[in-house]
Amino acid sequence: MEEENTLNPTVEVADIQFRPGQKVYYFNPNGLQLHTGDHVIIDTARGVEFGYCAGANHRVRKQDVVAPLRAVIRLANARDERILQENREKEKRAVEVCQKKISDFGLDMQLVSTECAFDGSKLLFYFTADERVDFRELVKSLASTFHTRIELRQIGVRDKAKLVGGLGICGRPFCCTTFLDSFQPVSIKMAKTQNLSLNPTKISGTCGRLLCCLMYEQAAYEDLLRSSPKTESFVDTPDGRGTVVEVNLLSQKVRVQIEKNPETIVTAAVGDIAVFRSGKARKTDPPIPEDWAPISGSGERPKKEEEPVERLEPIKFRYREESVTDDPPAGQETPPAEPESQSAPRRTRRRRPPKPRSEADAASAEPKPESAPAAKRSRPYRPYRRGRKPKQES
Repeated sequence: MEEENTLNPTVEVADIQFRPGQKVYYFNPNGLQLHTGDHVIIDTARGVEFGYCAGANHRVRKQDVVAPLRAVIRLANARDERILQENREKEKRAVEVCQKKISDFGLDMQLVSTECAFDGSKLLFYFTADERVDFRELVKSLASTFHTRIELRQIGVRDKAKLVGGLGICGRPFCCTTFLDSFQPVSIKMAKTQNLSLNPTKISGTCGRLLCCLMYEQAAYEDLLRSSPKTESFVDTPDGRGTVVEVNLLSQKVRVQIEKNPETIVTAAVGDIAVFRSGKARKTDPPIPEDWAPISGSGERPKKEEEPVERLEPIKFRYREESVTDDPPAGQETPPAEPESQSAPRRTRRRRPPKPRSEADAASAEPKPESAPAAKRSRPYRPYRRGRKPKQES
C-alpha cells in the first residue's frame, strides 16, 4: 500500500460550491470533517467567500488538483448567515437600480444577475449584448449610488441560461444548472451523425444554441457507424441483392430495395448482409457481376476461366557465319548447304596479318624473373578526417 501511494500520491479534499447548482471546486478541508450540506467560509482569489459543501472529505489524485489548493477557513456561524442574507437583499436592490440606469442611459444591453462579495467590497453585474457597449458612465453612476467597487462582465447566451436556469424541452432542469460543470463544443455534424431532424427549433435549446445533450451519445453513434453500411450501398440479403435506402444505427437494421423488384423493400440485420459497394456508385468503381450473390446465391463469387495464353516459340540466335536452320534430329544426315547467290555476297571481315616483331620486342616480351617484394615502410595510424582525403603511401 505504501508503494502504491508513492507512485500515485493522493490528497484529501472537499467539494465546495459558491452557489447551489454551480461548478464544484476542490478545497483543502484544513483538518475539518465536513459533511454534504454544510455552510463554510473559504479562502478564494477574490477574498473570503461563503460556500456550500457538495461532497464530504475524500481523497483524489494529486495530479487532478489545480494548484494552488485553497483551504476552508471554518464552518459558518449565525453571524455569517446574517451577512449572507443582507448581501442577497443588496443584490436584489442592485438589479432594480441597474436596470433603471440602463434604460436612462439608453444602452443596448440586458442585465442577467448580480453578485455581491461576502465582505461587501465589490458588486459584480453580468449582462449580455450583441455588440460592444460603452458603459463607463453607468459604472460611475452605480459607484456613486452603492459606494463600493463596481464591475460589469459581459457573458454569452449559454452562460446566461446557466445563471438563470429553467426547464428544457425534455421537461427536466437545464443540464448546465444541475450537473454540467463546463460547456463542451457541439456541432451540427453530431445531429447529422445521429440522423436527427435539422430543424433548428428541434435541436436547439432555450439559449438558442445546439443542445448540449447531443454530445452524450456521439461516441456510441460513431462506434456503430464503423460497423454499419452507408445509405445507397449495394448489398446482398437473404431476399436478394439491392440498394440500402435507410439505416437504423440503434437497432442495427437496414432497409433494402430489391434490385429485381424495385417495389419490394425488405428489412435485414446488419450481420445478415454482404456489402458489395459502400456508398453511392462512382464512375471509377468496377462493375459488379450479375451472378455474384454470396448470401442469396451459390455462396461464392464465380471464378473466371483462365484463357489460354499464346506463347511464342523461342528463337535461336546464331553467329553470322553459322546457318539459321534448326538442328536435324538424331540419326539423319545434315543436308548440304546451298551456295549463296551472287546477287547477295556474304560480307567477311579481313584480318590484318601480324606485324613482324624485332629482336628488341621479343626480348622485352620474355617474362622477367620474379623479384622479392619490397618491404613496406611502417607508418603510425592516423585517423581519417572528414572532408580531407587521406595521404597515399609512397
